[in-house]
Amino acid sequence: MPQEEIQKMKVIFMGTPDFAVGTLEALIEAGHEVACVVTKTDRPVGRKQILTPSPVKICALEHGIPVLQPARVKGNSEFYEELKKIAPDVIVVAAYGKIISKEILTLPRYGCLNVHASLLPKYRGAAPIQWAVINGEEKSGVTIMQMNEGLDTGDILAVREVPLDPEETGGSLFDRLSKEGAGLLTETLPRLERGEIRPVPQPEKSPTAYARMIRKEDGRIDWTKDAVSLERLVRGMNPWPSAFTSMEGRNLKIWSAAADPSVSEETPGTVLSADEGGIAVQTGGGVLMVRELQLEGKKRMKAADFLRGHSIGRGAVLGI
Repeated sequence: MPQEEIQKMKVIFMGTPDFAVGTLEALIEAGHEVACVVTKTDRPVGRKQILTPSPVKICALEHGIPVLQPARVKGNSEFYEELKKIAPDVIVVAAYGKIISKEILTLPRYGCLNVHASLLPKYRGAAPIQWAVINGEEKSGVTIMQMNEGLDTGDILAVREVPLDPEETGGSLFDRLSKEGAGLLTETLPRLERGEIRPVPQPEKSPTAYARMIRKEDGRIDWTKDAVSLERLVRGMNPWPSAFTSMEGRNLKIWSAAADPSVSEETPGTVLSADEGGIAVQTGGGVLMVRELQLEGKKRMKAADFLRGHSIGRGAVLGI
C-alpha cells in the first residue's frame, strides 16, 4: 500500500490549552481526517467573567471541525455513543484535562495516544513543563504514550529529548515542547499503522515527584531558600503565575533574576544594594539579583528603570 494512503487516519482530538493547538494543526496539515474535537467547556475569564472558548475550540472552529464539550467524560454514555458513531482509527489527547474512561481508551483501533510534555516516566502529571525548569533539569522532551487507566503510566511509543537553555522559562519551554510534540505525533502515526513501533512499558514508579498542577501560591518567594533555587523558580513561573514577593505591603512580581554566590550575614529578604545593575536581595544561600520586576498596579520594567521612580534603600526587607 502506498505510504501516502496509510498515513491518513480518522482522528478524534482531545485537548484544551495553547499547548494542544500545535498538535491539532499538525494533524490537519498532515492530511488526517480530524472528525471531531473534544475540549473543556467554555470558562468565565477576566473581571467581567466573560465565557471564553478554549484555544483548541477556537482552532477547531476556524477549520470547520465539529466540537464536543462534555461536562464529564467518565460514565457519560451519551458522549461515548457519539464517539462510537464516529468510529475513529485513533484518539489523540494533548493536555485535555479530564480523566478518560476505559471504554473510550479501547474504542479506536489504535487506542488513545497522549502527547505528554516530559521524558516519561519522569514528571507524570499536569504541569511537567514548569516543574522541569523549577527543579533545574538539564533536559526535558516529549513522549507519545499509549494511554491506559493510570496517570501517564501507559506504554511509550516515541520520545524526543530537548535540552534546556540556561535562560529557559516555563513559557519558552512550553512553546518548544508544543512544537516538538506536534511533529513527533505526526511522525508516529504512520509508523504505528505500518507496525514499526514496539511499545516500551514504563516502570511502575517515577524517578520524580508527581508534577501536580501549578497554583498561584507556588510563585510566592521564600527568601530563606537559596538563590539558585529562587532563580529557577522565577524562570519556571514565567509567564504564569509569576514569582512574587511583597514590598511595603504591595505585590511585587519578579520576572528575571540571577543567582550570585556572594555571602552576607543579613536576614533573608534584605536588600543589599539597588543600582543600575539590579536589586541585590539576600537569600538563605547567596544573593538574588533582581533584573526585571513589576510592582502592583505598574508596568513590567527593568530594575534600572524601576529605580528611577522608586526608592529602595539598603536594609529594606522584601516579603513582609
